[in-house]
Amino acid sequence: MTESTSSTASPLSFELITTEGRARRGRVTTPHGQINTPAFMPVGTRATVKGLMPRDLAETGAEICLANTYHLHVAPGDDVVKKLGGLHTMMAWDKPILTDSGGFQVFSLPKLKMDEEGVSFNYKKSGKPIKLTPERSMLIQNNLGADIIMAFDVCVPFPCDYRPAQEAVYRTKRWLERCKAAHKREDQALFGIVQGSTYPDLRALSAQLTAEIDLPGYAIGGVSVGEGHQLMMEVVDATEPLMPKHKPRYLMGVGYPEDLVEAVARGVDMFDCVLPSRYGRSGVLFTRRGPIRVTKGKYKKDKYPVDTQCTCYGCQNFSRGYINHLLNSREILGSTLGTLHNITFYQDLMRAMRTAIEEGTFESFRKAFLDEYLSDDKKDDLNLHFNPAEITRDDLSWDTEHSIVPTKQDLRETKSAGTNKTQPSSQKSPSNKASSSEQPKKHKKSRKHYEKRSKNKPK
Repeated sequence: MTESTSSTASPLSFELITTEGRARRGRVTTPHGQINTPAFMPVGTRATVKGLMPRDLAETGAEICLANTYHLHVAPGDDVVKKLGGLHTMMAWDKPILTDSGGFQVFSLPKLKMDEEGVSFNYKKSGKPIKLTPERSMLIQNNLGADIIMAFDVCVPFPCDYRPAQEAVYRTKRWLERCKAAHKREDQALFGIVQGSTYPDLRALSAQLTAEIDLPGYAIGGVSVGEGHQLMMEVVDATEPLMPKHKPRYLMGVGYPEDLVEAVARGVDMFDCVLPSRYGRSGVLFTRRGPIRVTKGKYKKDKYPVDTQCTCYGCQNFSRGYINHLLNSREILGSTLGTLHNITFYQDLMRAMRTAIEEGTFESFRKAFLDEYLSDDKKDDLNLHFNPAEITRDDLSWDTEHSIVPTKQDLRETKSAGTNKTQPSSQKSPSNKASSSEQPKKHKKSRKHYEKRSKNKPK
């Protein structure tokens, strides 16, 4: 099953390779390269992912990154970016880039005034007044030169009463029409955004209105604003069935690993979030059994890597104890290694989901990953519980038994074998692993030192 589509004279095309249930495995092609989907886009707010050089970002497996229209308009200025050759040249990033419209940031500012023309506000630092309109957002993004640009929409807060949410839906549609008319560059793909707060009927209405305008792709906006996982998934359920099947679908500003897995299960193709980089800088690092807070005292003398199966530079070369020291000493390298690890984790997760969809094992992967990653309390909060008989860890594209914290059965087997090496009993032989070029290499170091398992919250 391989189906390709592109809008008339669009610089972007989307190939739907295969599906499993609602989960989709696809490929987006842009002037600066391809993006395998489902895909996670690291956020480089000011044309940089904090703490990482572009070569480091590429080594995580990231095929696209995101930059922020509002912040780059403020500094250095979109006209300056244009004079420096556009974002790709300025950043020395030769892969695809997406810029948001600035709407989310603008609507979070105080003393905001909105009318049909646009939004009036004062710059946060200088206090200079400005009016941002759909036309101006397009001009700024045309100057920045990203491969994918986003329409200027009305992003309502959460919670939001029905009437203003409804008004935002219709205004977002009118502004989208103005964005399309103002968009001048043929090498950039404009995506529309679906709004509607948490009201299923408004989400359905917005999806229908947005899809009436032929565009290369469409996004679900107005989420990850405090509504929580369950309401977010209800929004996706109300929206996704009405979005064009043969266009990429982008869930904006999301999110936690469990959000990504559950949204992929509902047919979403693209994601972005500051979470892995922000958490990495603060010492919260992701593993398959949940995040750990490496700045805690119990990691001070820990000689082993954050993740013995991770291929990032930090896990290949440094110990938890060293990263603990760096972050607690406020050394820049600590933030770099934390960010590098977390973005690598996210890219590995997306790669695993892509492979699982290809192999027809995504539902098994979903259950096994969430059962392993989430604590019992978190499963209760998210209403995610699985029958053990439904969970099959054999032949999964990502071995869900993590080598860092072995099970009691693993320890018994290790003891009976009379060896100090650590290898989970569920670990698959190389012949059972996906042969895809996307399959990451395993870390070769063994672990002789274990800590007690504490799932869900950073340990």
